[in-house]
Amino acid sequence: MALNATIFKAAVQISDMDRQYYGDHALTLARHPSETDERMMVRLLAFVLHAHETLSFGRGLSTEEEPALWRKDLTGTIDLWIEVGQPEEKTLRRACARAKQVYTYTYGGRGADHWWEKHFMTLGRLNNLAVVNLPSETSSALATLAQPSMQLECTIQERQIWMADGVNTVHMALTILKDTSAPFGQ
Repeated sequence: MALNATIFKAAVQISDMDRQYYGDHALTLARHPSETDERMMVRLLAFVLHAHETLSFGRGLSTEEEPALWRKDLTGTIDLWIEVGQPEEKTLRRACARAKQVYTYTYGGRGADHWWEKHFMTLGRLNNLAVVNLPSETSSALATLAQPSMQLECTIQERQIWMADGVNTVHMALTILKDTSAPFGQ
């Protein structure tokens, strides 16, 4: 018998001063049985960093043809493809061929470092790929905010990020391992 996804609801208030984006989002996150709170919250962070009215979550870990998040235009062209974790090189090459921009958010400390060391030469050739790393202590702290029903406020200024649930606040400074020419959110 297959296990069902666990549903999380998040009301997120975003104040992104870097992009001049301010908005409230009511999100439903389906956490796959094999997904951790840490990975789910990194997906939520990726949403916040690229928030847009047409940004949506993919169908999840069990669907290889879809990313963690994506944004399509009215014609179905993929403007933005976002992966979370340590995707296979083949997955990122395919994503770069299909989308205008691709972002990968890695986390997990040494595992993420080893993944980047193994792939940085080949991934460095993909002009529309950006790779961003969350320090292990940051992604772990972010996981502590995970609740079945979340009320979150997120502030972004000068690439510094604060996410709070009314009681706890997590401060994040991301490490850009590989950049494209466009800033977050584009």
